[in-house]
Amino acid sequence: MLLALSVLLLIFPEDRCTTGKNKLLIISFDGFRWDYDRDVDTPNLDKMAEEGVKAAYVTPPFLTITSPTHFTLLSGRYIENHGVIHNNWFNTTTQEKKQYYMTQFVDEYWDNGSLPIWITAQRQGKKTGSLHFPGTAATYQKETIQVKEVEPRFYDHTNETAWKEKVDKVMKEWFKDQDLDFVTLYFGDPDSTGHKYGPDSPERRWAVKKVDRTVGYIRETAEKHGLSDHLNIIITADHGMSTVFKGEQVKEIILTDIPGFSLKDLKFHMVDYGPSGLLLPKEGMLEKVYQALKGGHPNLHVYKKEDMPARLHYSKHPRILPIVLYADPGYVINGFYTFQTNKGEHGYDNEVMDMKPFFRAVGPDFHRNLLVGPFETVNVYPLMCHLLGIKPEINDGSLDNTRHMLISNGESLQILHI
Repeated sequence: MLLALSVLLLIFPEDRCTTGKNKLLIISFDGFRWDYDRDVDTPNLDKMAEEGVKAAYVTPPFLTITSPTHFTLLSGRYIENHGVIHNNWFNTTTQEKKQYYMTQFVDEYWDNGSLPIWITAQRQGKKTGSLHFPGTAATYQKETIQVKEVEPRFYDHTNETAWKEKVDKVMKEWFKDQDLDFVTLYFGDPDSTGHKYGPDSPERRWAVKKVDRTVGYIRETAEKHGLSDHLNIIITADHGMSTVFKGEQVKEIILTDIPGFSLKDLKFHMVDYGPSGLLLPKEGMLEKVYQALKGGHPNLHVYKKEDMPARLHYSKHPRILPIVLYADPGYVINGFYTFQTNKGEHGYDNEVMDMKPFFRAVGPDFHRNLLVGPFETVNVYPLMCHLLGIKPEINDGSLDNTRHMLISNGESLQILHI
């Protein structure tokens, strides 16, 4: 029997994956499009790919904006299932709206039945931390992240010195000194630069160079503090960025210019936030509003929520308003008049290539120099749970879509009975 077992171990070597024993850091560089390294020299990202895994691109959920897509990373759920449907909290009865930053502190908006990985990991004995990641400020089922720093209001997302300070805090204070197992870290650029100057601008290319320098600093700092051999690092983003069309040749989408449509027919609306919108018509006015807008502009898509394409997974949640609007790439949706001045935008259909983020991973549990095909970001959650050795909550992803990245295939060795 021992001889037979020895033969089996030669054929099926012992699982080399140290699942649950290594630490995990996931980093989001907001708005880092999948191809941003193609027109910029990125030696540190290139080195990370050589020593780890690079995906061709990843596909975020729709709506491709910051808070909803980040909560998909944290929960593995599509937006219609986790309920963080917009960057902004709103109340259709009181007409109240909270902008992105203040929405971070509305517990009931985030704590909507889907647990983020921080809480799941803590409940299974892991020590977790989060620095500036969307969702950090909230309380979930009366629990908060054990170690956290919430992004200050009016924070300068482009300050590279502050970026290094964040890295130092995570690596030395949190991973080394406090021995945390899992940390999420957020950087607000190149999103800020992409919005202001556009994704094809020299300023965006400089922002990518800054990201690359920071990736180098992250790995150097991990090495400095003796973390490299037992730290897995995943770097990704929430969405990409697309150039906004401007000029006299562009027919802007202005809802009040569409014949038959009136804002007076609405009880509540969420428009003027880029290329998407949500409308709540007054009682008895839904069909009138829908028919007026449908076909009202060649680059505007108009759906009753129940008719939204199933592939978008953006219809089932009660927070989603009865009419959903989204524009073709390059266009934004204006309510009363044109006032949106960004040169870059996101929020478009997640099949649009400009909306795809990048993905890199490196560490003791990942293959080296491996290029993999695209996958949806709902699959990052089960991958993280596997790396941490924790049981995931119900989610819409699958480890089957990422296990080929791992030195182990993600399955435990089974000893045959002889």
